[in-house]
Amino acid sequence: MKILLIGASGTIGQRILAEALSRGHTVTTVTRDPSKVPAQDRVKAVKGDVLDAKSLASVANGHDAVVSAFGPSGGQDASKTVDAARAQIAGLKDAGVKRLIVVGGAGSLEVAPGVQVVDTPEFPAAWKGIALAHRDALEVYRKEGNDLEWTYISPPALIEPGTRTGTFRVGGDQLLVDANGQSRISAEDYAIALVDEVETPKHVRKRFTVAY
Repeated sequence: MKILLIGASGTIGQRILAEALSRGHTVTTVTRDPSKVPAQDRVKAVKGDVLDAKSLASVANGHDAVVSAFGPSGGQDASKTVDAARAQIAGLKDAGVKRLIVVGGAGSLEVAPGVQVVDTPEFPAAWKGIALAHRDALEVYRKEGNDLEWTYISPPALIEPGTRTGTFRVGGDQLLVDANGQSRISAEDYAIALVDEVETPKHVRKRFTVAY
């Protein structure tokens, strides 16, 4: 498959890129600074503005799927996450690309009926802005993304570089925790779940989550 990857230089984006390449896919990465993406086989780094629908449409044209691991860069307002969602919806429609897979946030997952992680008293204040922006972006996909076959993948509470095990659980809108009350996954295993969804769509116009 030909995949367009937004955010390939980030912690999760790097793992998605590696996982996609390991399965034989061809990946185009789009960023304001293509030099941030190391040169390698089956990777084409192009310059583009992922917050601009026309720019995104021009680079997305001809791809089978778009994966967005977008995260506001230093100094950018968290609301850029919502701007990116709207640019993707409009840009992919213009490019004729239906499939979009989004690296989402964990804050909008439920810990009890009607109670989301971001609204719990113990949620870190420093992360609240980006968590709320991710929640708002999910609503944009749900309300405005009907022309796309989008999928939003929420990580568990903790995602960090680690080991690629290939073993994890899949859930829906509820935060997954293990027997010790921990909610976590390695970025490598998250990437497996995401590329699985690219190859074999099971959650079209839905959100799902993964965790150990």
